[in-house]
Amino acid sequence: MFALHLNRRSQRSPQAFPAHRRWCLCLFAGWLATAAAFADEPAPNANRSLRVLCYNIHHGRGLDDVVDLERLAAVIKAQQPDLVSLQEVDRGTRRTAMVDQVAKLAELTGLSGHFGKQIDYEGGDYGQAILSRFPVTHSAVHWLPGEPNREQRIAYAVTVSAPQLPGGFLTFVTTHLHHQHEGFRRQQAETLNQLVEKWPQPVILTGDLNATPDSVPLEILSQRWSNATSGPQLLTFPAGKPERQLDYILFHPATAFTPVKPQVIDGQGASDHLPIFVELRY
Repeated sequence: MFALHLNRRSQRSPQAFPAHRRWCLCLFAGWLATAAAFADEPAPNANRSLRVLCYNIHHGRGLDDVVDLERLAAVIKAQQPDLVSLQEVDRGTRRTAMVDQVAKLAELTGLSGHFGKQIDYEGGDYGQAILSRFPVTHSAVHWLPGEPNREQRIAYAVTVSAPQLPGGFLTFVTTHLHHQHEGFRRQQAETLNQLVEKWPQPVILTGDLNATPDSVPLEILSQRWSNATSGPQLLTFPAGKPERQLDYILFHPATAFTPVKPQVIDGQGASDHLPIFVELRY
């Protein structure tokens, strides 16, 4: 009887199937199709941009002559950055109470910290650092032309890896060009143009370039790099009364990113430079 009953039901015509049930099935099928479509699409603005901050932190010494990493970290964290480049960073030096500033800032911001050493200084190290929200798989210090017996300048590069990045990875670089010698700055800019051919693309180059937008070093860099932080109001130094731009975020190739809202951030007196920020969409 049960088999016979099933057989009779299977011989019903489509018209005999109740209308309200057909409507429910159509509604459910439509819902499944919509859900599948949205599952393949990222939410608006999700994973399609990078928030990048560049900051010469003057080893954490503010305009009040106080070294305060908590204040500095608050400035950084407020921007919710994905990648941060820091110049003039101490690690275990006497002048900053032997603190590992990279480790401390990483702890305070919730980002991973990576240090590129330039010189020995007061019982510790002095150099540059990178904070990253993404995993860092490789790092290297590249020496730039300059004074080998003093503070020879570097470009510190890391490889950042994450599925949501363009191509799955990028190279992120921090540098700090010579503050007094124009000839060295030109040579350093030329070396950075050569290095871009060795770094896996895309590349973001950040730093205190100690040069104004109309200078020869910036003209040299413009041959290979796109400037994400160009604008007459992007003045970063001195922090108390900024008069000129010395800090920049550049990228290569030109098609890699679209800069959105480059801006100088209120540094709350935490350094003698103001931080510069941009969102890079890809």
